[in-house]
Amino acid sequence: MRRALLFEMGIVAHFLYVRGRSGAALTTEPIARPMTSKERELDALLTPTVQALGCEVWGVEYRPRGRGRTTLKVYIDSGAGVTIDDCQRVSEQVSVLLDVEDPIAEPYRLEVSSPGVDRLLFRPEQYLASVGEQVDVRLVFPFDGRRRVEGRLTGIEDGDVVVHTGEDEYLLPFEQIQRTRIVPDWNEPASGSAPARPTGP
Repeated sequence: MRRALLFEMGIVAHFLYVRGRSGAALTTEPIARPMTSKERELDALLTPTVQALGCEVWGVEYRPRGRGRTTLKVYIDSGAGVTIDDCQRVSEQVSVLLDVEDPIAEPYRLEVSSPGVDRLLFRPEQYLASVGEQVDVRLVFPFDGRRRVEGRLTGIEDGDVVVHTGEDEYLLPFEQIQRTRIVPDWNEPASGSAPARPTGP
């Protein structure tokens, strides 16, 4: 088995509640990566409020784009699952908190959503909890001629995410991962709150 190490170099609908100048809407757009320092700051700010509403912050995405196109995405989860009502309640309370604390200077749109069954992984502990799952990993820099690694997540080793693809094993530094998402196995029966694959139109 080949073990490849990456060294540091210089689809399923989920609930999404959107707040902004245009109001609220439902949409689907699974995207993720390890959180930046700004995202970790926002995560720490929002966590107490989200927990008080019976949910947990799964991850935060802050996308500064200027010209009123900046987006703040907050993914929430709970042991009982997440509903659109949960997203709306969290969105309303988080919006008030952000207005008071004002951590983002430019105009932005707030989106609150569930992680979805094809959830994105933000934190090392989420990777550990997902060991054995099939994952799709996008890299910041190409490695071994590829910026995308798909395979079985087998753990974390010395700060590297370990992914098996056939006979190869990739050790991917967490900080070099652009985003990682779970690839659901539709051949297995749905369990827990995970929805079955749609079969109709």
